[in-house]
Amino acid sequence: MAPKKTRSATKKAQMEAGLPGFGLPLNYVPKKGQPQYFAQLFPSALCYQDLGAGGIQLPLTTLREFTMLQIMNAVTDKPDWHVKIQDKKIAQKWKAEILGNKDKDVTEAMANWCIEELKHKATLFHKSPNGGIRVYNGDVVKSDTAVPESVRLALIEAAKPLEDVPDRLKDWHPGSDEKVLDLVHPSLFPLVYGRSKILEAGQTTTLEDCISRCGEGEVVPQPKESETQIAENDGYDNESKVNNPYSQNFQWLPCQVDIKEANAKITTYINNLHPVKDQQLYGIVEQVITAAIPLWELTLAPLVPDFTHTPRIEFTQVVYDPDPENGPETDGPQQGEDEDEDEYAERREEWYKTIRKVVLPDAAENFQAPPESEPLNLREKYASKGLQIIVKLANIELTPEKPKYEGGTWHVEGQLNEHICATALYYYSTSNITASSLAFRQQTSDEFAVDIDYEQDHHDWLPVVFGIEQEEAAVQDVGSVETRQGRLLTFPNILQHQVQPFELADPKKSGHRKILALFLVDPNIRVISTANVPAQRMDWWREATLINQQAASSGGVKKKGKGLGGLPVELQDHVFGDVEDFPITLEDAKEIRLELMEERKHLMIRHGEAFVASEFSLCEH
Repeated sequence: MAPKKTRSATKKAQMEAGLPGFGLPLNYVPKKGQPQYFAQLFPSALCYQDLGAGGIQLPLTTLREFTMLQIMNAVTDKPDWHVKIQDKKIAQKWKAEILGNKDKDVTEAMANWCIEELKHKATLFHKSPNGGIRVYNGDVVKSDTAVPESVRLALIEAAKPLEDVPDRLKDWHPGSDEKVLDLVHPSLFPLVYGRSKILEAGQTTTLEDCISRCGEGEVVPQPKESETQIAENDGYDNESKVNNPYSQNFQWLPCQVDIKEANAKITTYINNLHPVKDQQLYGIVEQVITAAIPLWELTLAPLVPDFTHTPRIEFTQVVYDPDPENGPETDGPQQGEDEDEDEYAERREEWYKTIRKVVLPDAAENFQAPPESEPLNLREKYASKGLQIIVKLANIELTPEKPKYEGGTWHVEGQLNEHICATALYYYSTSNITASSLAFRQQTSDEFAVDIDYEQDHHDWLPVVFGIEQEEAAVQDVGSVETRQGRLLTFPNILQHQVQPFELADPKKSGHRKILALFLVDPNIRVISTANVPAQRMDWWREATLINQQAASSGGVKKKGKGLGGLPVELQDHVFGDVEDFPITLEDAKEIRLELMEERKHLMIRHGEAFVASEFSLCEH
C-alpha cells in the first residue's frame, strides 16, 4: 500500500502542476522557496505594487538629456551612421546640423557630447546583438538589420492568403472605421473562463493534434472576484491602484516557443493561425522571434534589481541669471507711499518671477561613456522553460476615402493575466504613408529630486528643466521612434506607448502599414497557453472532422454512405449547429471579442489614471 501524501506534499504537487487560473489562484505569483519560483518577476506598469512602490519609475531626466537622446536617435536612423560618424568631416557636418536645428534647445557642449557618444556607440556596434541600438532608458531598442530582407519579403508573401479573402470575410478591428485589418489577433477565440476547455495537468497539445483534440479536457473555472486583485495587501495608496488588474473573464493565449537551439521553434499553435494551412508563416514568425530575442535581452537588462542609471546631464542646484531677488533693492518696482507691506511684497515677488531665469544645466565638456548594462541571456537562463509569446498580425489600410490614421491612446499591453513584460514590433511593409512613429513616456518620482538645492517655494525650475509641474503628474514624455519599414522595435511594459498619427502620402492612392507584434510573457511565470487549451475554433474543427471522415470512407473499407462528408452542406450545417457551446463559432467569438475589448477599454482608462496619479510634490525645507 502506497503511503498517503501529506497535506504539504499534495499542495506542493498542485503548485508544481498548476497554472494561474487553473489549479492556482488567478493572481498567484511564485515566491522564493516555492516549486514554481525561478526569479523575481519583471516590473510591470499594470501591477500597482510596481506603480505605487517605484518599481517602474525611471530617474528624473532633464529635458536637455531627452533632447540629446532624440538627436542620437535621429543620427542612428541615417544609413551607415556607425561608419560615417568616424569620418571627421561628416561628424563636423552632423554637429553643425544639430546646432542649426532651431526647433531644439541644443548647446555646443550637448552637440559635442552627442557626437562623442555616437562615436563610442559606433565602436561597439559590431558587438551589438542583431544591430540593436538602445534609444531611450527603459530600454527602448531598435534595429533595422535584425530581420533579413529575405525574411521580410517572405512574410509579405506568406501573409497574403490571410489578406486576400472576400470583403465579407475581412476581419476589420471593431471601432477602427475599417482602417485596421486583423489577420491574427489574440482577442479572437481567447481563453474564456467558464467556457474554454483545458487539458488536465501534465497533458499538452502539439501542432499536430491541437485541432483533433478540440473539446478535450475540462472547463476552466471562472476565478473568484477576490483573485482579480493583487494577492498581497500592500498598503499602497488607492490612487496608485488599478482595480481588478486581472480579468475574471478572459486571457490572451500565448504559444510555447522552444529556445534551446540557436533558432526559436514554435511548439504549440499560434492562436488563430492554422498550424497546417499556415505552416510557412509559422516558420517565418519563428525567424522574427529569433531576431527579437537579442533585442529583448537588451530591453530587459535594466529591469533587473539594483541596476543604476547614469545621467548624461546632472542637475543639483537651482541658479538664476538674472537673479533680481539677490540684486540691489533699488532695482524693480518700489513701494508706494501708502502701499501696504504685504501688497508690495507680493508685487515684488511677481516681478522676481517675471525677471529671473533658471540657468539650464549643460552636458559636461568631457564625454564619459555611460555604463552599458549587461544584456540578459534568455537562452541560457530560460532554455529549460522556453518562452511564451502572444502573436498578432495587423494591417493599417488607408484609402482616398479614409486617408488618415488618427493615432492611438497611451497604454501598456495586456492585463495582468498575460503577465506581458516586453513587446517586439516588426514593421514589415509600408506603402504610400507619411512618416509615422511610436511615442513613449515614463513615470518618475520626486524622490529623484531630494538632493537638488533650491530656494523654498521656488518651483519654476521644474517645468523648464524637467518638463514637470509641482503637484502634477510625475510623468515625462521621453520621445518617439520612427516606425519605418524593416525596423524591429522592442520596449518593456513599464513604459506607456502611443501610436502617432499618419496619413496617405499621395491622397489619390491607397496605402498601408503592416505589423507583426510579439508580446513576451514574463519568463519567470507560466500562464495558460495553447499547450494547455486545444484549438477552440468551430471552423477548424469542422474542416478537420470532414477531412477525417472523407479519409476514413476512402480508406479501402467500403461502408454505407460517406459519413458527414457525404451529407449535403445544409445537413452538415445542421449537424455542426447542434454542437452546443463548444467549439466556439466565429459569430460567437466576435461577440466575445467585443466583451473583451469593452473590459480592456475600461482597464486602460483606469490604468491611464493610475499611471499619472502619482504627483510630483517637492517637500519644502
